[in-house]
Amino acid sequence: MKQHYCLECGTLMQTRQIEAMAREQCPQCGWIYYRHLKVGAVALIENAAGEVLLGVRGHAPWKGDWNLPAGYVEFNETPEHAAIREAKEETGLDIAITQQVGTYTYEDDPRGNGLLVVFRAKAVGGALTANEETTRFGYFAPDVLPENICGAAHDTILADWREGRLG
Repeated sequence: MKQHYCLECGTLMQTRQIEAMAREQCPQCGWIYYRHLKVGAVALIENAAGEVLLGVRGHAPWKGDWNLPAGYVEFNETPEHAAIREAKEETGLDIAITQQVGTYTYEDDPRGNGLLVVFRAKAVGGALTANEETTRFGYFAPDVLPENICGAAHDTILADWREGRLG
C-alpha cells in the first residue's frame, strides 16, 4: 500500500478503524483523510432528430471507445457549469442545459470511483471540432448506438436513454 503524509503537519499517516471504516489518520495532529467519490458532469446533447452526440475518446481509459461529453467537476464550479465547459472542450460546441435527468455512480474507472450528474442539452453555437480528447463524432439514434461505448456509467446512461428511462 502506498504511504501518505498528513496534509496538515506532514507526518506519516496510519490506518485506523474510524466510523466503522479503515481510514488514514495522522498520529501527530489527528487529521483524518476521508476518501470521496469523484464528481463528474455529462452533457447528453440531442439534435432535432432525437439523436445523441457521441465522440471517440482520444485518451485512456477507454481510448477508441465512444462516450458522451463529460468530465470532472472542478472545486469552483457547479455540475451544470462543468457540463457546459466539458462539452465546449471536448466538442467545440456551445450548449444550453435543458434538464437534469439523472445521477449515476460507477466503480470501473481506473482513476477512481465516481458519481456523474447527467444533463440533457442542445447545441446553441460553435462547431464540432476534433481534438486530442475527442478524435471524431457522430449523432446516433437510440436503435443504432455503437457497440464500443466506454464505461464509467456512459454505457448505463445510454442504455437508459435508449429505453426512455431518463427524466
